[in-house]
Amino acid sequence: MLVIGIAGGTGCGKTTVVNQIINELPYEEVGVISQDSYYCDLSHLNYDERTQVNFDHPRAIDFDLLGSHLQDLKKGIPIHQPVYSFVKHNRTNDTILTHPRKVMIVEGILIMTNPQIREMFDIKIFVHADSDERLIRRLKRDITERGRDLDEVLTRYQNTLKPMHNQFIEPTKEYADIIIPNNKYNTVAIDIVRTIINEKLS
Repeated sequence: MLVIGIAGGTGCGKTTVVNQIINELPYEEVGVISQDSYYCDLSHLNYDERTQVNFDHPRAIDFDLLGSHLQDLKKGIPIHQPVYSFVKHNRTNDTILTHPRKVMIVEGILIMTNPQIREMFDIKIFVHADSDERLIRRLKRDITERGRDLDEVLTRYQNTLKPMHNQFIEPTKEYADIIIPNNKYNTVAIDIVRTIINEKLS
């Protein structure tokens, strides 16, 4: 199994890069795991307490569960990937049955901050985007998809997102095998990644 980690700041376009990679590969040979599924279970907190949690700190991620799931997949064992609700700021009771694939892509802003998880990646990719561009994308997404208001998003960006990005996410660039600038000219980088995957698959 080839495990690919794709990291980068919030709104950098990781999902776009993931889609560009998997669109050229046979559907049954590729699986995707999102870090967002592995936010810690916060059922012990009420809603107001959950809204105060710093979700951009590595502590917010259940890396133990993610690690054990990746190990199971490598052994050929299917996993039950958690489902997270951004509206409720908590895991739901649902899970997604995820089967091992020849290529497993793990994507998320904090996935390369954890040494044990990082060691499990055969290829480490960092998607880079301008900070203004990332803020604009984050604003659009949080307001339209996650029910946030403008002030809430901007406050969280200034107080949490930006400092956490500078402290934890940006430094993980140094671990990346490939850095992809997320713009319309990144086709060469995507092609290189696809070539590496196809070589491993064959």
